[in-house]
Amino acid sequence: MNASIQLSPESENTYHAIRASVVQAQQKLSSAVNAAMVTAYWEIGKAIYNACGENDRAAYGKKLLDYLSQKLTAEFGQGYTVRNLRAMRQFYCSFPIWHTVCAELSWSHYRLLMRISDEKMRTFYMEECAKSAWSVRQLDRQINTMYYERILASRDKAAVAREIQ
Repeated sequence: MNASIQLSPESENTYHAIRASVVQAQQKLSSAVNAAMVTAYWEIGKAIYNACGENDRAAYGKKLLDYLSQKLTAEFGQGYTVRNLRAMRQFYCSFPIWHTVCAELSWSHYRLLMRISDEKMRTFYMEECAKSAWSVRQLDRQINTMYYERILASRDKAAVAREIQ
């Protein structure tokens, strides 16, 4: 910065206002991109499920996943491995009704949630995660410390909820 330029005391306030706008725009952009990717992964999972049916490991399903992985990776880059395509299919199978998917959650959140086989438990964690704005790390901790089970077992559910917060 040029030392000869004299700035008013308001300069720092102007900088902080502009900085806040840039940070807010970056957060909105990140959320929009994340929501678009979650939507795309759900749609990819649905298409794979519709093509393979129940078993994506049967001969046709395996060949299809290999083919899709090669083509998508060649065109769009990494992220479309057979393993990831299976995860997208599992995402659709875990959340077959689109309007039950929370736009606030990231793909990483859903990767954790898909590990929960019990639908009620999975829905509980998804709703709590969205309501409380848990990070992926927080969601993982709540699952590993069996928050759902502790809430069900507790007579003082509010105390357990306060402990979590």
